[in-house]
Amino acid sequence: MLDAWGDGNVAALAGVFGGILLGLAARLGRFCTLGAIEDYAYGGNDVRMRMWVLAIGTAVLATFACVALGWVTPTSSFYINQTTAPLAAIAGGLVFGYGMAMAGNCGFGALARLGGGDLRSFVIVVVMGLAAYATISGPFAWLRVLIFPPPGPADTPQSIAYLISNVSGLPVWAIGVAIGIGLIALALGAASIRASKAAMFWSVVVGIAITSAWVFTSWITANGFDGTPVVSHTFSAPLGETMLYAMTASGQTLSFGIGSVAGVWTGAFIGSLIKGHFRWEACEDPRELRRQIFGAAMMGAGAAVALGCSIGQGLSAFSLLAFSAPLTFAAIFVGARLGLKHLIEGFAQTT
Repeated sequence: MLDAWGDGNVAALAGVFGGILLGLAARLGRFCTLGAIEDYAYGGNDVRMRMWVLAIGTAVLATFACVALGWVTPTSSFYINQTTAPLAAIAGGLVFGYGMAMAGNCGFGALARLGGGDLRSFVIVVVMGLAAYATISGPFAWLRVLIFPPPGPADTPQSIAYLISNVSGLPVWAIGVAIGIGLIALALGAASIRASKAAMFWSVVVGIAITSAWVFTSWITANGFDGTPVVSHTFSAPLGETMLYAMTASGQTLSFGIGSVAGVWTGAFIGSLIKGHFRWEACEDPRELRRQIFGAAMMGAGAAVALGCSIGQGLSAFSLLAFSAPLTFAAIFVGARLGLKHLIEGFAQTT
């Protein structure tokens, strides 16, 4: 397959597969980062927050089970083979979270809404992708490097599972599986989520989508010829990468990230048709559009600094138990909570 199709094309297909699952989970299962935070903070409903924990637990359990089988090579991922930068993780997460609240969605959520015909989300996707690339390699890259020096190769894997393994002598995979089971038990500890079979099902689907990416890209790296990186889903830089490919396809190759973006949009489109929710929507309030553009730019820059978004750090990095994952995810939660407080309780008075 790799000989006939090429590493990049096969990686893109892997991205499409997992992306479709994520898009369906967003539209049919209401899996959403900001929605979970809003429900928990303002509605007293913890179901969607527990969906996140269940998705993380499933991803951790499945990923380390695949490590035991030799199907995943976690140390090839930049999430754990590069030194952890706590300040960048926290600062980037805070900026991303606040921007997510201002934009009304993260990059993944915006793609899912775009699949349902929301043209406002198209603006968010474009601005976030541009801001991410401008911060990674564009005119603001020098400032990012100055404030947050890029991490270098790590002496030991930057993962909780590897740290515990070094101390205890237990196999890395066993520690990861145990932690995954613990997270699943924590998520299912409340009757509220156990009462919703749909919530549990789509949470597991999300976890499987994350793990499938590690499996496919690990296989491509082991058997391919182009040095395809071992990656999973994230939606910051891949948005910009997809836009570049759309403009310069003849001089570019497909990648996992591009396939992932296309897959989420496709899955969300299919999901919106199944639910009968597809309809074209546009922004009628210039102030709302201004806020969304501002928030999208913050998300792109924040994700570039934190090396991942709510999906990249909150799920993909978490599935490897990377040190950066809980730091970034907690910072995203705090930033989003501050943004929602500003928006709901104080934003109207300041505009």
